[in-house]
Amino acid sequence: MLLDSASLYFRAYFGVPDSVRAPDGTPVNAVRGLLDFIGRLVQDHRPDDLVACWDNDWRPHWRVELIPSYKAHRVAAETAEDVPDEEEVPDTLSPQVPVIEEVLKALGIARVGADGYEADDVIGTLAARAEGPVDIVTGDRDLFQLVDDARQRRVLYPLKGVGTLQITDEAWLRQKYGVDGPGYADLALLRGDPSDGLPGVPGVGEKTAAKLLEAYGDLAGIMAAVDDPRSRLTPAQRKRLDEARDYLAVAPKVVQVARDVPLPEFDPALPSEPRDPERLEELAARWGLGGALTRLLATLPR
Repeated sequence: MLLDSASLYFRAYFGVPDSVRAPDGTPVNAVRGLLDFIGRLVQDHRPDDLVACWDNDWRPHWRVELIPSYKAHRVAAETAEDVPDEEEVPDTLSPQVPVIEEVLKALGIARVGADGYEADDVIGTLAARAEGPVDIVTGDRDLFQLVDDARQRRVLYPLKGVGTLQITDEAWLRQKYGVDGPGYADLALLRGDPSDGLPGVPGVGEKTAAKLLEAYGDLAGIMAAVDDPRSRLTPAQRKRLDEARDYLAVAPKVVQVARDVPLPEFDPALPSEPRDPERLEELAARWGLGGALTRLLATLPR
């Protein structure tokens, strides 16, 4: 089981009231919410391995070089030119992220990131390496591109907390979007995604993109059709796609998750007991983790 950590702790932050606080009054709603999420996921799905995948770089420079608008709207307005881009994060969430890191470390749950890459890329790499089934837990539809029935790769998309999950497999993708996993990446780059700063092809929405992919197979097939005067593209479609060539030449590298990221050595096994119980006890007392931590510990394999 691969966790898109930031997606889940953002969801926990907004789903758990900030009246959930440590003894000193500091909000810990994201920390306790995430612990409850992990406990519920372990209880319901019993993974052998569990990895909290991390954004070491939420807006990699190599993606921005290709598409400068990539996640540009998420950059904090006050960021100076000589300071690395910082994502706008709610004031009471930022201090909770280091606490989450410490708690995961004391628990012995693997937390894995790679400099220059997003959590999506870590997930893509681990999904490519894994020999057995993989469940990816994320609220980010971009990772639908990793769905692969033959290799038993699914996305568990939270609808209400993590107790109600949309099980995303190829049948669901085809019913919803008319594409398979790899096709979803082409659909996304054609359609565009304002939340990621991807412009897409003007005039090509989700339904048109799906029809183009159904007719021509993939992005390469669509562009071959643009160059083929005998193809059945409408004049408007041909013109729009032709004018978007520069964008379409680089968009696949931006949209597709990396599958070959160099990762540090780590133990993915779900621990049967905390790695550092004394430190965990200190953290529980300092941050008032209470029932959320107790519930998670009760789900660990014995």
